[in-house]
Amino acid sequence: MPTTPSPPCRCSWANPANPRYIAYHDEEWGVPCHDELRLFEMLNLEGAQAGLSWETVLNKRETYRAAFDRWDAGTIAAYGPDKVAALLADPGIVRNRLKVAAAITNAQAYLRLRGEGQTLDSFLWAYVDGKPLCNHIAAPGDRPARTALSDRLSKDLARRGFKFVGSTIIYAYMQGVGLVNDHDAACFRQQECARLA
Repeated sequence: MPTTPSPPCRCSWANPANPRYIAYHDEEWGVPCHDELRLFEMLNLEGAQAGLSWETVLNKRETYRAAFDRWDAGTIAAYGPDKVAALLADPGIVRNRLKVAAAITNAQAYLRLRGEGQTLDSFLWAYVDGKPLCNHIAAPGDRPARTALSDRLSKDLARRGFKFVGSTIIYAYMQGVGLVNDHDAACFRQQECARLA
């Protein structure tokens, strides 16, 4: 009688009951990202997650994309009161006035960055000399919530006008876009992501 293969060992935080969460863990988290649109999207989603679980925001990701014009920074930067009111009435996103305002401010800050001849990709990856940092997470308690590096990046982003970019948010962002590989040492994705560096 054939046996069912056991699931691969994953990071302890990956909720096995949520296929969307498992796909995010297996396909995105810790993978070095150089896609400008996704880097901008994730910066805003991590800010939206503040005070909530990442799973809550991840479950709303597609409605966020629709609500925020597929994360087109030029369009978002020009949002006016009517669009803000529509966003605050949209149950598909986190309806927090400060977080909605932050996405608009972040779009404006992003456009200034681009106006200076920089991409978000080049700006972020310069902090790790273009190569992801690989930590060795033996137990869940080994994974930091923030680091000296996330402190510096957070301050730089804030200085440039970005909002909801505190150090803890930015460390989670660094993990999500692969600036840092924080997969558990026993997780099947740890070595796979390390090979992508």
